[in-house]
Amino acid sequence: MDRKLVIIPTYNEKENIEKIIRTVFQKEGDFNILIVDDNSPDGTAGIVKKLMEEFPERLFIKEREGKLGLGTAYILGFKWALEQNYDYIFEMDADFSHNPDDLIRLYRACAEGYDVAIGSRYVSGVNVVNWPMKRILLSYYASKYVRTVTRIPVRDTTAGFMCYTSRALRAINFDNIKFTGYAFQIEMKYTVWKLGGKLKEVPIIFYDRTEGTSKMSGSIFGEAVFGVINLTFRNIKKLHYGFSAS
Repeated sequence: MDRKLVIIPTYNEKENIEKIIRTVFQKEGDFNILIVDDNSPDGTAGIVKKLMEEFPERLFIKEREGKLGLGTAYILGFKWALEQNYDYIFEMDADFSHNPDDLIRLYRACAEGYDVAIGSRYVSGVNVVNWPMKRILLSYYASKYVRTVTRIPVRDTTAGFMCYTSRALRAINFDNIKFTGYAFQIEMKYTVWKLGGKLKEVPIIFYDRTEGTSKMSGSIFGEAVFGVINLTFRNIKKLHYGFSAS
């Protein structure tokens, strides 16, 4: 049976964390979960540790000393997942903006032969619920800008609901992934694509969080937009391992 791990980075998610963990575990597919917590002062990690007693073989946690960035949280999780020989590794938010029902759809896309499956808000129109129009337009046109500059055939380049095959992650030298905010999501997709990987966008509906506080900021979004040009000047194939090494 394929081994599947959902990585969920957290910072102050006490309102959501138990609900998202229990919901994922109720879904078909036998998903395991790794929480990467950045020393949440609200006690998120403590909630997870208590749940680990109930789910000792399915729920895991990595604790960090503070807020070190979304990208480094996922890279820590990726490395751990590869060490544990997981076959499919997912990125997912804790706040239910990503519907756990879609995990199996992302998995199936990769199981059918794609290296990366992207939960896409924009592949079939604009599927975002409860965002203000300004934020929708900013996100939509940022993705369009990235697609224009890089030529990557992906409509939702900043999407954070993903499934990677272990093959795709083993092709990447994580030491050469430079961005830590939302540009990390762009860089990972671009790197897999430039290495020859196959990307599939799976349409989803994105729901804005109803509990907890958003981590989005102008500086994070600015990194995503202005860091893109630097990507196009890198020799990706020399910086990373490539699929032939996996």
